Amino acid sequence: MAVIKLDEVNKNFVNEVIEAGKLVLGEDIVKSIKACYQCGTCTGSCPSGRRTAYRTRKVLRKVLLGLDDVLDSDDIWYCTTCYTCYERCPRDVKITEIIKTLRNIAAQKGNMALAHRKTASYVLRFGHAVPANNQIVELRGKLGLPAKSPTAQFSEKDLEEVRTLIKELKFDKLIAFDWEKMDLKE
Repeated sequence: MAVIKLDEVNKNFVNEVIEAGKLVLGEDIVKSIKACYQCGTCTGSCPSGRRTAYRTRKVLRKVLLGLDDVLDSDDIWYCTTCYTCYERCPRDVKITEIIKTLRNIAAQKGNMALAHRKTASYVLRFGHAVPANNQIVELRGKLGLPAKSPTAQFSEKDLEEVRTLIKELKFDKLIAFDWEKMDLKE
């Protein structure tokens, strides 16, 4: 068992998480973390936890204990947001929403998983998180769909609107995007 030192505890951390999450999700959603009694149902049912060292319960426990180093951990980025934990929690803790709130706080601090930054960079480059490649265009044709989906990827005007919005929100800075290279900064 790890020893927790009092100087490592942010006594207000759980309230900071609730405050950060309530703007987007509503206070009751993120406040549900206080109902967690660490039964482990979330961890036991987590598909990511079967293939990685991700332990949902551990993340929630760190928040409840005031260990804000969870924001610097890769753990919060292993969640696939499948909502299995959310659906199975006997205390109705909105776990997935809490994880997303932690990610938002971490990202504001400059900690974002590289895979998430890369996906975000596709939106800046192509106007879509999963840009259509030749395989997708071919598959759409086989399914009787138009070759090009109605996304910003195929409309310069729409793509410019997406990029303007991203710049206004400073999302490009958040993911460290280099507009000259049209890719992430090294």
